[in-house]
Amino acid sequence: MPSWVTMRDATSSNPPGPTPAVSCEASPGPLSPVPRLAVRGPSAPRAVALLLHGGREHSLEPANARQPAPLRMVPFALSLARAGRRHGLAVWTLGYRYRGWNDQEASPVPDALWALERLHQACPGVPVVLVGHSMGARTALRVAGDRQVRGVAALAPWVPRGEPVGQLAGRRVLIMHGTDDRTTPPRASRAYAERARPVAAEVTYLDVPGEGHAMLRRPGLWHRRVTAFALDCLDLPSRP
Repeated sequence: MPSWVTMRDATSSNPPGPTPAVSCEASPGPLSPVPRLAVRGPSAPRAVALLLHGGREHSLEPANARQPAPLRMVPFALSLARAGRRHGLAVWTLGYRYRGWNDQEASPVPDALWALERLHQACPGVPVVLVGHSMGARTALRVAGDRQVRGVAALAPWVPRGEPVGQLAGRRVLIMHGTDDRTTPPRASRAYAERARPVAAEVTYLDVPGEGHAMLRRPGLWHRRVTAFALDCLDLPSRP
């Protein structure tokens, strides 16, 4: 079971360890929502996968772990944890303050930067791969320039025209998109991949035939490809 840490714990110098969960939501009361991290795996890992869930274009409703978008990332966390447990892989899952991107606020971006700063403190120099879905994929791509990030798996990403690519320099990128996605257009992902190719170390684009936005029709394919990509980016064995 994962342990959870919130922004209000950020003053602690101790990295979160694999203890039982204590909370999975922002603290109640008049305080503003805070981001949260669920941590699976060793407290002194060889590598970290940071998972970023999707959301909405506009919403200041607090996010919590029982909403559909965060729940979609649970099977990815479990797949990565199973495949990497013998090799020192920790899986960190970020829960945002708010459900929405919210225009220029880009609300999930500072949350992701906070998570990466926590990672710097807990695991300095440890290689990181980012795994994001939809709005979380946009967020992952935005923060990929972090010094410890090796690669990004962007699943059904929401990448509007003009989304920056310069931060992908030297990073490996996997983009997967369902051909039947009616929420985020696959053509936008293909266009983003083409713009990123001259910048990134490697860009792989994969169509998932017949798949929609929720990644529910061919879940095993998504989980296998993402896990293999993440382990390869982190120089971890793909088999026990």
